[in-house]
Amino acid sequence: MKVSRIPLTVRRWYASRLAVILESILIGCLAGLIVVLFRYLLGLADMGRRRIYEALPGLPVSSLFMWIFCLAAAGLFLGWASMVKPMIRGSGIPQIKGALRRLMRLDWRTELPLKFITGILGLGAGLSLGREGPSIQIGAYTGRAVLSLLHRPHRERRILITSASAAGLAAAFNAPLAGVLFVVEELNTGFTPLSVACSMGAAVAADAVAGVFFGFAPIFDFRGVGVLPFNAFPWIALLGIMCGVLGIFFKQSLYRSQDLYAKLRIPLLFRPLVPLLVSIPLGFHLFDITGGGHGIIEALPDGGRTAGFVLLLLAGKLLFTALCYGSGTSGGIFLPLLACGALSGEFLALVLSGSGWIEAGQNTAFIILGMAAFFTAAVNAPVTGIILILEMSGGFNHLFSLVLVCLSAFVTTALAGSRPVYEVLLERVAAPAHGRP
Repeated sequence: MKVSRIPLTVRRWYASRLAVILESILIGCLAGLIVVLFRYLLGLADMGRRRIYEALPGLPVSSLFMWIFCLAAAGLFLGWASMVKPMIRGSGIPQIKGALRRLMRLDWRTELPLKFITGILGLGAGLSLGREGPSIQIGAYTGRAVLSLLHRPHRERRILITSASAAGLAAAFNAPLAGVLFVVEELNTGFTPLSVACSMGAAVAADAVAGVFFGFAPIFDFRGVGVLPFNAFPWIALLGIMCGVLGIFFKQSLYRSQDLYAKLRIPLLFRPLVPLLVSIPLGFHLFDITGGGHGIIEALPDGGRTAGFVLLLLAGKLLFTALCYGSGTSGGIFLPLLACGALSGEFLALVLSGSGWIEAGQNTAFIILGMAAFFTAAVNAPVTGIILILEMSGGFNHLFSLVLVCLSAFVTTALAGSRPVYEVLLERVAAPAHGRP
């Protein structure tokens, strides 16, 4: 039907802000459904991988070779997918930023299913990558798919795609407010009442859909976390500084890993084979280093680890994440960097409690603060970091401590001149498209 034949009242309603907000809610519901399926399949894959590594020592050697063959086949598929569709590489957040700046195009018809499949395959096989980046990009692709049926001005299309991105993060982490703040702080789409309203509508809708399937409880079950006393504030600031320094190292390791794969001239087809093969001995001896890191974050408050072992896990997680991300396959860095932050907080808490500076029961609070500080150091988005950890942990009684630790981390990275990780990754992704080396 031609536009001129549509009744005038309908055309006026369709051009109103209410219609844009309702469309954002629709996109949020659809994105939430896809991300829910993504999370569910990832959970099954992670559970299956754990059972495989538990069973392999008691099985014939041929079973180990079969597992190696399966990982090699998965690695070749991941390499092929990254070759034919470069937009699905990595977390996908730099690509969304590039698309919003009209540097790239989102082809949802082919890239959405490939992003979905490669995300499950890579993360499920044990790569130290997160689900949040793919979830955000899946949300953006869902928004792009819906917009292919609509006729919206460019400005409103940008708003709806960013709203879909917020929905992806909200459904991935049960964190709708963090989803809204992330697109405002990180995607830099402009702060207008309409854009915020649309992002909120999409994020809340996606969170509601995810809640139906996974429940509305916080994603991390941290119980009995008390407020840290005033005499712990210097140690909180120290944790922020420590995470700031480690966050800079984390970012540099990602860049150096990408450069190393290129310098060694490893073809894109074979790059995912490297971390997948490395994951095999890690799966037997340091299983917690493999995968996104959700399991180790939840297990840390249980205790039973020495400071030296926690430091080993932290170093292993940092280096293995860099090795995985540098291969160019699909996967984010949110969960791995949160795991690094949790390990940093646990390490400092063990050192301080062992020296009598803090009480042993305060370790969990340092774990939570470490996650927020490490996120701030890597992404340079302190407000998002604070709200994300508040929503994920469900504890709003340590807000002041979160502000202090995030500011300490932010100032540390600012003084060092360290740029936001996604801004640098965008430049690296966009460089080949513009003919730069």
